[in-house]
Amino acid sequence: MSDSLSEVLSQVVGPLIAEDSGELFVAKLDAKEIHLHLRGSFSGCPGNQLVIQHLVEPALRRAAPNAVITVSSGELIPEGAVQWTRVQSPSAPPPRK
Repeated sequence: MSDSLSEVLSQVVGPLIAEDSGELFVAKLDAKEIHLHLRGSFSGCPGNQLVIQHLVEPALRRAAPNAVITVSSGELIPEGAVQWTRVQSPSAPPPRK
């Protein structure tokens, strides 16, 4: 995982999702493929596509311009996905509460 992707998740995406009482899970994260899963308040929320298209994807695209980005949502977590707070790099700042 690149440091820039880690920074985007720690400083932009993670706090944004947490602020709306959501949970962020990472199923795959590298320069070629990013698969995130949103749970909690984002499960079934009609507005989550706006957040994904206008905030999450552009932030990730700056860090990994050629990556295939997939963002799913729902209460069922994809197999192998890990909650973001558990996969942060040691140099990343802790998430805001």
